[in-house]
Amino acid sequence: MPNGTARTVNRIVRLAPVLLAISVISRFVWAFVTPNGMNLVDLHVYVEGSAALLGDNLYDYTYSVQTPDFPLPFTYPPFAALVFFPLHFLPFTLVGVVWQAATMVALFAVVRLTLSMILGEERSAEPRWVRIATLWTALGLWSEPVRTTLDYGQVNVFLVLLAILAVRSTRWWVAGGLVGFAAGIKLTPAITGLYFLATRRWKAAAFSAVAFALTVAVSYAALGHQAATYFTTLLGDADRIGPVGSVWNQSLRGALSRIVGSDVGQGPLWIAAAAIATVLAIAAWRAIDRSDYLGTLVIVQLLGLLISPISWSHHWIWVIPMVIWLVHGPLRTVTGARVVAGYWLVTVMVGVPWLLSFFQESIWTIPRPAFEAWAGAVDVIGSALFLGWVACAGRVRSGARGTTV
Repeated sequence: MPNGTARTVNRIVRLAPVLLAISVISRFVWAFVTPNGMNLVDLHVYVEGSAALLGDNLYDYTYSVQTPDFPLPFTYPPFAALVFFPLHFLPFTLVGVVWQAATMVALFAVVRLTLSMILGEERSAEPRWVRIATLWTALGLWSEPVRTTLDYGQVNVFLVLLAILAVRSTRWWVAGGLVGFAAGIKLTPAITGLYFLATRRWKAAAFSAVAFALTVAVSYAALGHQAATYFTTLLGDADRIGPVGSVWNQSLRGALSRIVGSDVGQGPLWIAAAAIATVLAIAAWRAIDRSDYLGTLVIVQLLGLLISPISWSHHWIWVIPMVIWLVHGPLRTVTGARVVAGYWLVTVMVGVPWLLSFFQESIWTIPRPAFEAWAGAVDVIGSALFLGWVACAGRVRSGARGTTV
């Protein structure tokens, strides 16, 4: 790194706490000053939907005050309603402000733990690396996945934090329990069980299933037919979750549907694409070192985001650990690492789905011009770029080490 560039980087790193303070203050100003800054529509669903338990009609509840084109139903497992139920006793504005602050703190924790998985506990605790974590947090707050998570009052950062805490734990019951608990709140973290299988943590994998089953049992015991409604009728109903073809859905199914012009469902085209994604993920995983637990975790989570019927842009919080791994991880010196990291940084900081949302006629309209359709596949393309690059870069690095030896 040239001396001038190094000095600039060091100056920015020293200013990291100030930059984070500016970022946090700006975020709260955005929330309170802009018309939609405190929409928190999903938090309304979590909190007010859980209150519907009292009326014995959890899955009949919808929130439409700020979403008249799509009244938002409670689409989460019944255990989530039990977890959120106490919050409905508090003033919603208080809940919203604390929720946003807690999300920011959780993001910092995600970044710190990500760096510790790369550098080790001791080195990541050095003042310089703590400042670097602070800098990543300041930047991450304005990435589209985090920005929309904050706008909607979503749980995604907390779920990512639980997954990272789970894989870092050496206790199988803690690791599996955290994943099962997180899946009980929202199904997406269940893919972390695949990480346990990939790393041969059989007990953790098994107990994650047991822990999730316990959340189901608690739900049935407490809610009876309301829990039965979810697990026998609503589970897997993508249409209830939202419009599959909306540009906000960055899954394979969403991207393919926009390109084809109609919902591809889980038919042959989706099966072929999912198979390709799985092969790429396996190739990437096999190319990295078995001790690279963060790399394995990121690969598993990206695969989950791709094959899920719905992966809203705010689900893609895993982009933050992924970019940090690219910049600071074991393959950072391999050709192309900065290109892949740059692709993701540009697309999530600009917010491509957000930009394209101004051009879609309706969240329900799937057909659109070719440029919009292909641009709307930005996260799918980026995932293929990342997985393909890792598959090649890991082998290049292994080959170089073999030559040296």
